[in-house]
Amino acid sequence: MSRPTARVLALLELLQAGGVRTVAELADRLGVDERTVRRYAAHLIDLDVPVESVRGRYGGYRLAPGYRMPPLMLTDDEALAVLLGLVAGRRAGLMTAMGAAGETAAAKLRRVLPAPLAHRLDAVLGSLAFTTPPGEPAAPESGVLLAIADAVSRHRPISLRYAAADGRHSERTLHPYGLVAHAGRWYVTGADPAIGEDRTFRLDRITGVTTLPGGFEPPAGLDPAGRVLTGLATAPYRYEVTLLVQGTAEQIHTWLPPGLAIVGEPDTGGWSRVELRAERLDWLPGVLASLDLPFAVERPDALRDLIEEHADRLLRSARRRPPRE
Repeated sequence: MSRPTARVLALLELLQAGGVRTVAELADRLGVDERTVRRYAAHLIDLDVPVESVRGRYGGYRLAPGYRMPPLMLTDDEALAVLLGLVAGRRAGLMTAMGAAGETAAAKLRRVLPAPLAHRLDAVLGSLAFTTPPGEPAAPESGVLLAIADAVSRHRPISLRYAAADGRHSERTLHPYGLVAHAGRWYVTGADPAIGEDRTFRLDRITGVTTLPGGFEPPAGLDPAGRVLTGLATAPYRYEVTLLVQGTAEQIHTWLPPGLAIVGEPDTGGWSRVELRAERLDWLPGVLASLDLPFAVERPDALRDLIEEHADRLLRSARRRPPRE
């Protein structure tokens, strides 16, 4: 456990097992020193948990006799919502690097549910299938996520240590505007005061965060998700592709999502300009065919050649007769 709150709750679980626990034993189980154990016990007392201090050679802490945590009262719909949220969050990459926390939370929830309800929820989860983005989700560290979220909410600048994709390490200062979860990854977007430009960073590549003195005022009409998607769509790649597609942005984004393509407003003829960047072009002919909308390639010429080859393969397959047995 990496957070003080988690350790305070862990202390409560240890004390609920019954009997007197020595300070030394509790410190060893929690991985902290004895002074910290006493501070955690004080936190529980502040929360009206009846923690008693036992003096003497074998003294320590215990809960007052007869004390039990109140039962978790959830309706069927509420319990299903919580468990589905935990499972979906893990599948979608919305968990932190302490990914086991979601599984232990779900296990604790199941322990306090009535058996019939727990069995019905198991049946739902056992029969449920998720479609997820390709690749493994990139989970950030809990401390990084919480520190940045706090700075966003309080409009505080941060200093972050960042490891780029090529392995280079650097330290950046950022005025964080917001956190965005997209396609199994977490991002923070904000302004770099040193260069006066907006920047976006992946949280799983941030190795440390420090909150700096002072504050900043976010710009009006802020849209962190839009900034991240635009940044992803305009990132430097090998090919710059420009298309004209006769269709609306909603239709085009069905196959070319906002994080991949920028779609302009349609002209009077209903043609929309689409701009995207890609390392490879071989996947685009099939996607454009799936759009089922009229389109024209402005650049690059290599894409026209690939589309013609794709069309020829489809035409040959359409004309081919199945082999006779």
